[in-house]
Amino acid sequence: MRKEGQKKVIVGMSGGVDSSISVALLKDQGFEVTGVFMRLVKSKKFNKAEKEARIIAKYLNIPFLVFDFHKEFQKKIIDYFLKEYQRGITPNPCIKCNQEIKFGLFFNKALKLKSDYFATGHYARKQETRNKKQGTGYRLLKGKDKSKDQSYFLWTLNQKQLKRILFPVGNYTKKEVRKMAKRLGILKLVRKESEDICFIENNFGQFIKKHLSLKTGPILDIDGKIIGQHSGLSLYTIGQRKNIRIPGPKPYYVLKLDFKRNALVVSQNEKDLYNKELTLKKVNWISGKKPKFPTTVSVKIRYRHKGSKAIVDKSGRSIKVKFLKAQRAITPGQSVVFYKENEVLGGGVIK
Repeated sequence: MRKEGQKKVIVGMSGGVDSSISVALLKDQGFEVTGVFMRLVKSKKFNKAEKEARIIAKYLNIPFLVFDFHKEFQKKIIDYFLKEYQRGITPNPCIKCNQEIKFGLFFNKALKLKSDYFATGHYARKQETRNKKQGTGYRLLKGKDKSKDQSYFLWTLNQKQLKRILFPVGNYTKKEVRKMAKRLGILKLVRKESEDICFIENNFGQFIKKHLSLKTGPILDIDGKIIGQHSGLSLYTIGQRKNIRIPGPKPYYVLKLDFKRNALVVSQNEKDLYNKELTLKKVNWISGKKPKFPTTVSVKIRYRHKGSKAIVDKSGRSIKVKFLKAQRAITPGQSVVFYKENEVLGGGVIK
């Protein structure tokens, strides 16, 4: 029974330590908490995670629900993922899932259940801002634990969503979260963490071979000379050095996927992978307002990228990014995220 004035929050539970501690923290803060597991894929891995999430919810004495989104996940995430790889694009399915499923379908369904807030176990923070002209706004910030910060995956969020989202573990380090889990007796119940793509059961290559029709073709050096044969362009991405299988004293790196010629272009000179500029599509500014161009920000071109200073400017209908220092393996389909110190300003997809 909800107490008068008590706020209701739905927490996305995965069976892992971060979402489990999110539940515990929110309970301590006085929220009425309901845990929800998203059923996304019909697999042993997801069945196990659902059972573990249910056990943890029971242990923490909260209601537990399951939302079945496997049809939507197949269409919006898995099919999209395969379609992009078929085109030679390297997508980020986790960002797409956050946008379409977690903070799309799941978020909206949570609000329909008359929940005041929606919470996840992301290592990120939000900050409320107020001024007389613009009223209340929300900033998305990096998590306290810089080594676990997941703000990169959240650049598609907007003000309407941030108003209702909570990130309970964002103000803690992973070490602190695990200590809390051990103290509360949760650590022995949670599943082991995995950084693999959730819908790929085995390895990436096997998944691609199973779902896409691959055609072998020539491997070319930068002068156009045939030096080998590739196993199908969808198995490669820019900057890759493994599985090229060309003998020699120095490794080869993937420079380009040439779909017109069905050719893989490679180089032994790693410097050929570096570039200073890129063009973006699907750009989102979290504040809802575009900055004054040109603007200088720190830019990440992949999750584990440290970030590098760059000038962001308009170029016709597109947004261009020009780095002060050349960056390695700028890859079409990957997300670019803009930062100003600890704040996430927004992002886009490399065109």
